[in-house]
Amino acid sequence: MRAVLGRSMSYTILKHSLAEHILSRLRDVGTDPETYRRLTKSISQLLITEAARDLPTKSVTIQTPLEATSCKQLADDLVVIPVLRAGLGMLEAALDILPGASVGYLGLERNEETSAASAYYSKLPEIKDKMVILLDPMLATGGSAEQALDRIYSGQPKNVKLVCIVAAPEGMNLLETRFPQLDIICAALDRELNSKKYILPGLGDFGDRLYGT
Repeated sequence: MRAVLGRSMSYTILKHSLAEHILSRLRDVGTDPETYRRLTKSISQLLITEAARDLPTKSVTIQTPLEATSCKQLADDLVVIPVLRAGLGMLEAALDILPGASVGYLGLERNEETSAASAYYSKLPEIKDKMVILLDPMLATGGSAEQALDRIYSGQPKNVKLVCIVAAPEGMNLLETRFPQLDIICAALDRELNSKKYILPGLGDFGDRLYGT
């Protein structure tokens, strides 16, 4: 399902039976870290495939074993940026699908008392005029994504897509206000945040569940 917020920001909620099945396993408190990592990769492959649906292409002529033919290939340079640490669980899936992409890293940490995000690491390749895919599995308040996107947009990319697994309305509303040109692709738009700014029904702490910490 694709929707448009405000004047131009759009979001896509992936409607796929396999994604819904995987999401149910990710939500389940009984899913162990090893299984959680495998399921994260699987649902990330589906989400990133959806994110790549409308990437620009160019016509090229290639030689098959029988004849020359015209085909389509991706036209733009791509940069994939996971938000540390939870976004690392989505990176392998992204590079399996987009092996030619450059990779940057943004480290953001949430204060458990104030819920405010602070940056502790940034290593980005050249992103000017390139397509950027930001990987952050949970869009809750939107504070971490806002900081990441501020840094990314300062590099003047051609376009930015945020791929997350679960989003909350509060985070969506913040990003709509700040980044109306953004595209968001997620597997579920959940109900709300609780008093501790965790998504409901949500998945819990994604990084802790991913790495067993």
